[in-house]
Amino acid sequence: MANSPSSVGFSVTISPSNPDIPTPRPEPISSPPPLTFPSSSGPRLPLPVVQPNQIPSPSFRTPTLLSPANGIKPGSPAPHLSTPPRPPVFSSPLRPAAVPFRTSPATPQPVALSSGSSLPMSSPPPPFPNGSAELQNQVFDATEELPLAESPNVLFSANKVLKQKKLANVPSLRFGALVSSGREISPGPQIIHRDPHRCHNCGAYANLYCNILLGSGQWQCVICRNLNGSEGEYIAPSKEELRNLPELSSPFVDYVQTGNQRPGFIPVSDSRISAPIVLVIDECLDEQHLQHLQSSLHAFVDSVPPTTRIGIVLYGRTVSVYDFSEESVASADVLPGDKSPTQENLKALIYGTGIYLSPIHASLPVAHSIFSSLRPYKLNFAEASRDRCLGTAVEVALAIIQGPSAEMSRGVVKRAGGNSRIIVCAGGPNTYGPGSVPHSYSHPNYPHMEKTAFKWMENLGREAHRQNTVIDILCAGTCPVRVPVLQPLAKTSGGVLILHDDFGEAFGVNLQRASMRAAGSHGLLEIRCSDNISVTQVIGPGEEAHTDSHETFKNDSSLWLQMLSVEETQSFAISMETRADIKSDFVYFQFAFRYLNVYQADISRVINVRLPTVDSVPAYLESVQDEVAAILIAKRTLLRAKNFSDAVDMRATLDERIKDIANKFGSQMPKSKLYRFPKELSLLPELLFHLRRGPLLGSIVGHEDERSVLRNLFLNASLDLSLRMVAPRCLMHREGGTFEELPAHDLAMQSDAAVVLDHGTDVFIWLEVMDRGQEQSLKWKSDCEAFRTFGAELATQEGRGAAALAACRTLAEELTEVRFPAPRILAFKEGSSQARYFVSRLIPAHKDPPYEQEARFPQLRTLTTEQRTKLKCSFIQFDDPSFCEWMRSLKVLPPEPS
Repeated sequence: MANSPSSVGFSVTISPSNPDIPTPRPEPISSPPPLTFPSSSGPRLPLPVVQPNQIPSPSFRTPTLLSPANGIKPGSPAPHLSTPPRPPVFSSPLRPAAVPFRTSPATPQPVALSSGSSLPMSSPPPPFPNGSAELQNQVFDATEELPLAESPNVLFSANKVLKQKKLANVPSLRFGALVSSGREISPGPQIIHRDPHRCHNCGAYANLYCNILLGSGQWQCVICRNLNGSEGEYIAPSKEELRNLPELSSPFVDYVQTGNQRPGFIPVSDSRISAPIVLVIDECLDEQHLQHLQSSLHAFVDSVPPTTRIGIVLYGRTVSVYDFSEESVASADVLPGDKSPTQENLKALIYGTGIYLSPIHASLPVAHSIFSSLRPYKLNFAEASRDRCLGTAVEVALAIIQGPSAEMSRGVVKRAGGNSRIIVCAGGPNTYGPGSVPHSYSHPNYPHMEKTAFKWMENLGREAHRQNTVIDILCAGTCPVRVPVLQPLAKTSGGVLILHDDFGEAFGVNLQRASMRAAGSHGLLEIRCSDNISVTQVIGPGEEAHTDSHETFKNDSSLWLQMLSVEETQSFAISMETRADIKSDFVYFQFAFRYLNVYQADISRVINVRLPTVDSVPAYLESVQDEVAAILIAKRTLLRAKNFSDAVDMRATLDERIKDIANKFGSQMPKSKLYRFPKELSLLPELLFHLRRGPLLGSIVGHEDERSVLRNLFLNASLDLSLRMVAPRCLMHREGGTFEELPAHDLAMQSDAAVVLDHGTDVFIWLEVMDRGQEQSLKWKSDCEAFRTFGAELATQEGRGAAALAACRTLAEELTEVRFPAPRILAFKEGSSQARYFVSRLIPAHKDPPYEQEARFPQLRTLTTEQRTKLKCSFIQFDDPSFCEWMRSLKVLPPEPS
């Protein structure tokens, strides 16, 4: 197991104890022996991946109606994933962009069961307990041809699996998956209000791929081949009857346990039991920052649901806990900040007459008056030298959330739905009290004190997680906040740390989205694989699950992960390997997410995937999903890039990876030392080139704190955000308000076009310089009050320019409407010093010969000779290689664009 305390993403490496031992087959059913799987010596973990694509809902009836008593909000359909609104219409480019975005399913997965007459051919038909030979003809066989559909929350790096161990385990192109737990889909999963049928041998869930004996109701596990009973539930006169059971007709189901089945459950009618939110606010701010923060806080309390309970805590040299019982004046109880609060302090606070957590609907005027009463810092100290007791303030906030005792209602304990949340609004480092560091880096004992503070913050975060509280830290301003010290506090609690330019609009948006993003708590994830496939590494926001946190089975080879929080914005990257050659025609994967949702219902979300196996390398390469494979490579690479020096080394690692893939799967050119990169992986090298020169590994980001925050976000991010952080999406505005998607090359910077570049945590809008006389008519505000943008040739047509600018703005907002963290939306003048942030994220394709440019950027063919000459003259020459130059420097010919 490899898990460095300083690593941003959780990583576990598992080594099979007997990698060469093949999976045993079961004996005849009359005397089934226990099946033995190679056990893993490392921790057990699994991981989720978000998939935007949807699958058609199978045609079967839902067994139980949804109701408040079952933990489902009335009037709502089955839980489903919210997806961002559709952007303006895109016109198709002349040829697919170099970094296309999938619009069709990628991972094969069946959606319906089919009939059959025998058990799998890989296992001989066993004798049956009652000795009836006719019963053998009453088998529901799931191994026959089934339509393949995509798993909604799981994305594999390839849709097929190589049978040969040696080829399947090539390190440069290792098989793996991205898995997402909290993300819902439309149509939503089928709801089942009963306990699942699980294999007595390995713990796997019954699913649509299992073979079922219709006469006895017994089902065969696809993971270990063990035969299990169903308590008569799967006894049916025909296979059509079995299709009415959700778990036997859909690859994606939710088992929901509510009511008397789980102690402590309280049915809710119109609203959930809202988890409290405590705002922990830095009071050492200058006037300008404070004004922006006050505006964001006022907007925040106006936006949260009326039943949400909030608390307000301020910190400087002391901790002020505001009392909502005082309606006429902002009143607070004050605690010292130089040390952790004592039990006496907390008892006096909690058992007193003050109200420190109150629903918004009852305390909105009081909250507004508290925010309005805040005053700027008055002492004459630099921002970094001001005393801030952030650690003590978080301890007090945790004590407020925990309260004196659980609320009692009719003798039943009320528990908040989902995780409670502490949101820290910080303008500087923690320099006072526990977990603090000296004001200056030049302090003689700074390294030791930083290490001590790191450990203290990490322990505080773990305590918060134990109390089901997530801590998000939203930083803003120009003062360094000492990210290495604050990061473990957010990370170990399941929260995030985000840096902002100021406390303005972008900060306010993230404040609102942070408070609403939780999907559940007490999350566990289990993953099971068949046929000699094992998990070797998991990267994501989780940690090893203790053995007493879940049930065990006699031959359970699954991996277990305790999720720090259950949210749709996160995912896990799972690396897998083959322990021995695979003999069967299919391999099976099962992911089960178990968590407590916001309605206090216990959810077991089970996802099943079946992938075909192949001997042919070309067939395997054709099935590789370039985007998923690139993100898995990127996450494994970023996990090792802990600082700038490591990042430089990782660039060289990417170079070697490209050469190794070309050597293993490509072809050598005749009479040459050059290798041609496999044409089936045409998108992969360009995605890795973006990674190599972008903000995650390149030199675009100047400060190491920024790189550390981006790295942490990326390692835990969903597929959508991860892909955008690696490779920007380039959209060019066209007449009529439509947008054309183009490769992210600098050839898009044309004088007659407006361009939107979505790079995950930043969205750029670019137009050429406009006549100054147009400035007032085209002014607008971006999310960070960034730069005014104007267009060159658009300047002669004011209406056209204003429409293009408005369309770009609308598109940027729609693309990022549900993204967390909300990105900065920046706009630049052509030729300005800030425009380098835009240009540096585009591939310098202008350095390639014309035929190469047209092949990879076909939109150039629509330009006139004069326009192409003007475009060529507009570029500034610099040393960065183009994509094709980089590939050739590695002695590899770039693949032809698809």
